[in-house]
Parts: sequence; structure tokens; C-alpha cells
Amino acid sequence: MRRFIFVLAAFFIFSVVLSGCGSRTISSGSTEKMITIGITQIVEHPALDSAREGFIKALKDNGYVEGKNVTFIQENAQGDMSTAQTIAKKFVDKNVDLIFSIATPTTQAVKKATSTIPIVFTAVTDPVAAGLVKSFDKPGGNVTGTSDMEPINDQLKLIKDLVPGAKRIGIIYNAGEVNSTVQVKIAKDDAASLGYSIVEATVSNSSEVNQAAQSLVGKVDAIWLPTDNTVASSVAAIIKVANSAKIPVVAAEKGMVEGGSLATLGISYSDLGYQAGSMAIKILKGEKPANIKVETAKNLQLIINQKEADAIGLKIPDSIMKKAQEVIK
Repeated sequence: MRRFIFVLAAFFIFSVVLSGCGSRTISSGSTEKMITIGITQIVEHPALDSAREGFIKALKDNGYVEGKNVTFIQENAQGDMSTAQTIAKKFVDKNVDLIFSIATPTTQAVKKATSTIPIVFTAVTDPVAAGLVKSFDKPGGNVTGTSDMEPINDQLKLIKDLVPGAKRIGIIYNAGEVNSTVQVKIAKDDAASLGYSIVEATVSNSSEVNQAAQSLVGKVDAIWLPTDNTVASSVAAIIKVANSAKIPVVAAEKGMVEGGSLATLGISYSDLGYQAGSMAIKILKGEKPANIKVETAKNLQLIINQKEADAIGLKIPDSIMKKAQEVIK
């Protein structure tokens, strides 16, 4: 009888252990755990929001479902660097499995906070200049991701196609954002060969964007907007000023065109975030960030805002309209 009770008890304990193991979620191999991913975003605007959504979709498409085997802790610094640093510390204190960082400032904050937790970034224009990786091909350390470097020369050529007589190009950007200064330098280097002179208007926060736009009225024939987080979050203010003065605005990405800019030949931030998600999956399965090359966008989109063209009285050439992947009406 005692032997029977002992065997029964042992069987019960063994069943409980198996049951406990069976309730654990799978991350790699035959044993699984719940994955925790911290997501930090510098500010809320359509491009960065799309990148975040693309990242989450990539994980979901590959079996990482929120609440089942992955938990996302989503934070937004709302443009404040001290908040970005606080978020970074929070993720380190929680010892998350991976950090997904959207934009240059937030990535700099999390890199400073940890050298061990894997970091995957997106919407970082020049990760080398920002001090995030050693090189695109060999990132080194615990950081890799996707760059949103735009085809700046092609975007400036697009201005020439849309506004053939344009000579003076205005650029509004935050001089405190490394990603923006890199883009502006490229634009200035390319301008001379295209017959342009560049007129800069710098800002340090979103409250200065309207004044910067006003400062360009009467001085420029068109405006080009880089992938600047401060500018992207205030694009409506720029368009309001530009429309009053009938100044065409060509932007670096789709979200700004949806926000009222005339056109872009740019990347899809949703796709860029999806690429970053695919890289994160490699890391969750055991690869080291140091060995995963930094990627750039694989597809470019020509997007025309017909509604904006009508608002400023600009006729879009048929040759451009035929090439457009998307026309906003």
C-alpha cells in the first residue's frame, strides 16, 4: 500500500513538472520562455509609427505573438532626451531580452545604457556618424539595425522635374539631430551640380518650426524636408506657411506627403521596420548583433500629392504622374 502511494505521489509530481514545462512559451530549441522586448521611440509621427508597426508585424508573421510568447513594452520620449534616457534605464532595470529603438536619439540613449542587451534600431540615418556601430558591414558590439538614408540626390532632382525654374532650395531641420546634419551636408554637396543654392533654416524644437518656415518666404523657390524628427512632427505648420506663399515642398518620406507635402521619392518606413523585425528574430534565435550587417531600405516609392499640387496651382508633368506608385487625391 505504501509503495502504491509512493508511486502515485511520484507520478503526480512528474505530471505537475511536465504541465509547468508545457505552459512555457517557445523562443528557441525545445525550451521556451516569454520574450520581453522594449520599444523606445523618440517622438510620435507617421513615419516612426509605421516603422514600429512594421517591426511588430514582422515578429507576428514569424510566430512571435504578443501575450503568447512575447511582451512588448512600448515607450515614447515625446522629443525629450532626458525622457529617452529614463526609458533606456527602465529597460535595463527590467533586463528585457531585446530593445527596439526608433530614431537616432533614442538609440544613442539605449546604447549608452547597456553594452549587453541586444539593440536593433530603425530610422537612423547614419549609425556610424552617430557612434552606434563601427561600420555597416561589421557593426561590432550589441547594436545593429536598419538605416533610413534617403536618395537625397534623386529627391533634389525631383524638385527640378516638378519646378524646373527652381534655383534656391530651402531646408528646415534640427541642427541638434545628427541624422539631419548628415543629410543636409549631402544635400549641400549635391546642390551645386544641380544648379541650386541652399538656404538653411534651423530649429531646436517643434515650437520654432513655424518661424523657420516663415523665414524662407521670399528667399526660396522650393523647400526640401529631410527625415528630421522635429520637422516631421510639425510638418503641418510648414505646409500652412508654404501654401500661403505657393512654395512647393518636397519631402524625404511618405508620412510627410500624407501630411501635406507635394511629393517624395522615398522609402517605406513600414517596410524598414519590418526589415528590422526580421533582424531581431535572428538575434532572438541566437545570432549576435555584432555579426549582422546594418541594412538600408530595399524599395523606393514615388508618391505625389495631387491635392497639394492643386492647392498651390502646380501642374504635375504627365511623365512624373506615370511613374508614381501612389497619388494622393
